[in-house]
Amino acid sequence: MKREIIPLSKDDFSSTQSKLELKLSIDDTTDTSSEDTNSEVRENWGNVWRFGYLCAKSGGGAFLIPYFINLLIVAIPLMFMEFSVGQFTQRGPIGAMSRICPLFKGTGIATVVLSFFLTTYYIVIIAWDLYFLFSSIGKEVRWQGCNNSWNTIDCWDGSLDPSLKTSNDSRSPTEEFFRFKILNQSSSIEEFGLPKVDLLLLVILGWILVYFCIWKGVKSTGKVVYVTAIFPYLVLIIILVRGVTLDGSIEGLKYFLIPKWGDLLKPSVWANAAIQNFNSIGVTFGGLISMSSYNKRSNKILGNVIAISIVDAFTSLVCGSTVFSVLGYIAKTQSKTVDDVIESGPGLIFMVLPEAIRNMSLSPIWGILFFTMIFMLGIDSQFTMVETVITTIEDEFHLKVKKYIKKREILVLIVCVFTFFFSLPNICPGGIYYFTIVDFFSAGVSLFYIAFFEIIAIVWIYGANRLAKNVFLMTGSRPAKYFKVCWYVVSPLFITVVWLFNWIRYEPIKYGSYEFPAGAQIFGWCIALVSILAVPLGAIHTLVKSPGKTMAEKFFTSLKPTILDIDQTPNEYTTNKVENRADFIKRNETLAEIVEF
Repeated sequence: MKREIIPLSKDDFSSTQSKLELKLSIDDTTDTSSEDTNSEVRENWGNVWRFGYLCAKSGGGAFLIPYFINLLIVAIPLMFMEFSVGQFTQRGPIGAMSRICPLFKGTGIATVVLSFFLTTYYIVIIAWDLYFLFSSIGKEVRWQGCNNSWNTIDCWDGSLDPSLKTSNDSRSPTEEFFRFKILNQSSSIEEFGLPKVDLLLLVILGWILVYFCIWKGVKSTGKVVYVTAIFPYLVLIIILVRGVTLDGSIEGLKYFLIPKWGDLLKPSVWANAAIQNFNSIGVTFGGLISMSSYNKRSNKILGNVIAISIVDAFTSLVCGSTVFSVLGYIAKTQSKTVDDVIESGPGLIFMVLPEAIRNMSLSPIWGILFFTMIFMLGIDSQFTMVETVITTIEDEFHLKVKKYIKKREILVLIVCVFTFFFSLPNICPGGIYYFTIVDFFSAGVSLFYIAFFEIIAIVWIYGANRLAKNVFLMTGSRPAKYFKVCWYVVSPLFITVVWLFNWIRYEPIKYGSYEFPAGAQIFGWCIALVSILAVPLGAIHTLVKSPGKTMAEKFFTSLKPTILDIDQTPNEYTTNKVENRADFIKRNETLAEIVEF
């Protein structure tokens, strides 16, 4: 799939070629809906996997209030902003930010770093899922009962009189299957061990599937998404129906829907709500900018934003209700409260929802359907993030890629193999602890920092009014005042307050009740610094390279966008008035022009 080639930067006119082909839209044969669907699918995956885990970690019902507040005043406005930037610049995150505000091009680098880190452990979730999927094939699911070789004396499936329990620390068969059979989980990160062979094979299988999903570009990606976008909802709703019919499910739903008002005073609850929104929608991860850079310039942005927001809210409620209804059942069978029933962690979904499947008639069939659904969502999310990394490489090192690598298929292979090796620590016996650290520090700690400077660069320096004008040039309509108010004031203020209070009340990361040693915490901060330092280092690099005799001249030059508004491009390419240009785009959606310079 090809993006529009449009002269957007002063540098774009320095080519020695005498002609530049300017395509005003993507070819008719290209599936341009794939990018929008991709964003929605990534968001679905974030809600299925992460929502229940963060909600349980944040005390249940109290999490929903900051979650929806954040969705309305931060996530939705920033999603609109990133869609607009990607669609107008037709560049990936680094290229877009370098043209919008050169001084803050590091924010683009930071978003790609975040996406890279996520690719290293999202593939492991896919491997876990494939393990459950293959374990569903047979007369009954393999996590049925407590008489298996991996079970401990603490396993309790609720089939006997509760007075016969040998321990107050009982665990469900599903939890023990995940922790002791799939993960072979050690007692601490110090007992790290070597990669587990069966998980290693599944990770390799996952990377092979990712490769063949994206090796031909975003067009092939869109075809995969068509198959996977709707099926998950059908399966989720069926699991939900089964979950709410289990004994004790009402207590779980109460925990999910009725807030403990005192928890709203905890900064971590608000921070987790923001983290969930950013992760589920994809804000600050570069994916929105990257995938929207393949859109037609005339693509309607607002419609996509509204659709994704509605799907996000609906998916959150469905997934949350499903997870907590089953948690209520597990609590009832183990004579515990929902708070105590299971250790909240990144594998929560794999310790809860399979428990509902275990108690369904024809459980192998439902297991196959459910884990096929999880696989579809996971693989879509994975190739969206890998595509972000690849798009960045193609944008920033285009000539070198053409000279040395030549074919996109080889570039995709190199990226997949390189990232594969970074995913290996996650499948060791101590891998779940490593996974938790990387997830927390890469997809949590640095998010607010990157989001804040991204807003500063795009809204305050490049200008919200200018961005609104760009949107009008592309679509013929301007963003609502609501978005501009959020961009200028509400979103950065909300992010800053949550960020600061979360720092003031900072609590070291834990995995359930396990407290990480100091060395692991330091390692986590090193991971966070990789993306955090990208912003000041990018600024320093820009200042050094910017023209000017004094540092002040270099500084003010670096604040100026290098991107050219459509009505500022050469006369051969534009009409005189902005309004005419917007009409021109609409009238010539499939027209290819040759412009001579």
